[in-house]
Amino acid sequence: MAKVRLAGISKIYPDGTSAVSDLHLDISEGEFLVLVGPSGCGKTTALRMVAGLEEISSGTLTIGERVVNRVPARDRDVAMVFQSYALYPHLSVRDNIAFGLQLRKVAKSEIRRRVEGAAGTLGLTDHLDRRPRNLSGGQRQRVAMGRAIVRSPQAFLMDEPLSNLDAKLRVQMRAEISRIQRDLGVTTIYVTHDQVEAMTLGDRVAVMKKGVLQQVAPPQELYERPTNIFVAGFIGSPSMNLLQGRLESDGAGARLALGEQALTVPASLLAERPALRDYLGRDVAVGIRPEDMEDADLVEASEGTVLTSTTDLVEALGSELLLHFRLNVSPVVTEDTKELARDAGADQIDTESRYSDLIARCSPRSGATSGQPLRVRVDTGRLYFFDPLSGAGIWGESAPALQHKEGSHV
Repeated sequence: MAKVRLAGISKIYPDGTSAVSDLHLDISEGEFLVLVGPSGCGKTTALRMVAGLEEISSGTLTIGERVVNRVPARDRDVAMVFQSYALYPHLSVRDNIAFGLQLRKVAKSEIRRRVEGAAGTLGLTDHLDRRPRNLSGGQRQRVAMGRAIVRSPQAFLMDEPLSNLDAKLRVQMRAEISRIQRDLGVTTIYVTHDQVEAMTLGDRVAVMKKGVLQQVAPPQELYERPTNIFVAGFIGSPSMNLLQGRLESDGAGARLALGEQALTVPASLLAERPALRDYLGRDVAVGIRPEDMEDADLVEASEGTVLTSTTDLVEALGSELLLHFRLNVSPVVTEDTKELARDAGADQIDTESRYSDLIARCSPRSGATSGQPLRVRVDTGRLYFFDPLSGAGIWGESAPALQHKEGSHV
C-alpha cells in the first residue's frame, strides 16, 4: 500500500472545459477516501487521472514516493474496479480473476495461491469453476474485485462499483467492501454519487462541486460542521431544510424570525458560534435537519421551539414518519442551492416563491395526517447558519467574508 498525493491537479479539455480545478488531496497509507458529489462534478475524472486513464493538465500526482504524471496506467501499480463488471463471459470465475496475472507471466503456482486466497476473502471459493452468467450481480462484482485484489496493488480505485445493484444488495456489498478493505489495509479511493455510501464507507469523504473540492473531512464532521450550504444540503438524507431567516437580539440569546414565526436561539449556541453575533439584525440562511424536528404533540416543547403549519404529506417508513409541510418564508436561492436542486432532478428553483417546503423526520407514534394542523418542535440548539451571500457556514470567532457571490441572493 502507498500514500497517494494530488497536489494542485487540474484537468482542462481541448475545448476549454475545466473538469477538475486545483485539486489538493493527501490520502494516507491504508486510508479509505470517498469522492462524492453530483453527476458531472469531476469525481470520476479525478479518479481516472490517478489511474492514468486521463492525462493531467497541471499539478503533480504522487503514488508512494513516485511522481507518476507521465507513467502509463499499466505501470502505476494501481487496480481499478469499474461500474460495469467487465468480466469475460467465456471464462470461469477462476480465469477471470487470474487473467491479469496470466498476462504478466506470473508463475502458475503463484497464480493459484493468489486466486484461491482472494476467492476465500470474497466468499467465491465454491464458484471458481462457474461462468459469470451463472452468478448474481453481487457475485459478479466480487469477481471484479477479486481481479483487483490478486494484483496486490499499492492502491484500489473504485468507480461507482455498486451502482448496478439493487438497493438491498448495495447495502450488503457496502458492508463487504468495508470489511475487505479493512482486512487488506490497501489505500482506496472510491467514487460515488450516493452520499449514504460515502458516509458509511469512508474514513474521510471529499465533497466536490463543478470540479472544485468543497470540503474533505471524516463523515461525522461533514454532517456536524459543513463548510458551506452545498455540503450541508448534499450530506444527509433527507437533505437539510434550507430557508431564509433574520437574526434579532433577544437578551442573552437571539431570536430567529422565520416569516411570521420565530425560534429562540439559545445563548449556548451563540457562545459556541460567536460569529453569529455579527449577524444580529441581519438576514441569514438557516438550515434545519429533518432529524432535528419532532411532532410537538409527542415531546415537551418550550416557548420558542415550535413551528406551526399544515401537514402536506405523510410518508410512513415503519420506524419513522417523514412529515412534509410548508412555511410562509422564502427558500434560500444561491448557486449552491440551484446545483442541489438540479442534482435532485428539479429544473429550477422558484426565485419568487415566498414559501419553503420542509421535511421533518418524526416518531411513527405521530398522529399527523395530511391536510391537518401540525406543530413541530425544533431542536434549536442544532440550528445551522450560513452567510446568505457567500454561502459559508457561520462557525468561528468572526463572520465569513461577505463577498457577493455572482448569481446568488437571499
